[in-house]
Amino acid sequence: MKLVVFDFDSTLMDGETIDFLAEPLGLKEKVAVITERAMRGELDFFESLTTRVQLLEGLSVEEVDAICRNLPLMPGAEETVRRLKERGHKVVVFSGGFRNATGHAREMLGFDADFSNVLHARDGRLTGLVGGDMMFDFSKGDMLQRLQRLLGIGAEDTVAVGDGANDRSMFAHAGTRIAFCAKEILKKEADVVIDTKDLTRVLSHIDG
Repeated sequence: MKLVVFDFDSTLMDGETIDFLAEPLGLKEKVAVITERAMRGELDFFESLTTRVQLLEGLSVEEVDAICRNLPLMPGAEETVRRLKERGHKVVVFSGGFRNATGHAREMLGFDADFSNVLHARDGRLTGLVGGDMMFDFSKGDMLQRLQRLLGIGAEDTVAVGDGANDRSMFAHAGTRIAFCAKEILKKEADVVIDTKDLTRVLSHIDG
């Protein structure tokens, strides 16, 4: 059995959740610029995340959930998760994004667990605050080590798939490191680089 960990935004899902959430507020372009710089490693992830979430203040939770239920999956996502599960692997998602999105994706795709952040709301609207499992640059690596200890799985049986700078910390603890349509900063630390938007291409690099 292997532990296969996917990033969510721009890896399992085709795009960035927070950019989609900013669109109804007319702030998509402003938020997308910050997102892009964060994924290239030019900004501190915690600071960029909290700055972007502040811009979402006032958005209704109902609208957040509606957007998150309709996010576009990466081509090949459903087949990839299904085939990995059929092989007996544990499939987990780590996301610097939000549980509204990863929780829905887990129900759709059937992966084992999701670890992400929570948008704080009051009276049905976002307050601009956020907290959760994946707030910092080191969060994915920290969580990966905790999961490995819990499951009794070593780095040699761990696969990490991601696209951005905040995926580097999980690459450090994975025997197979796949950069999928990734920023240059992550490609430098990968064993495998895939530049085609077809997630099934990762399957040939995962034994079993």
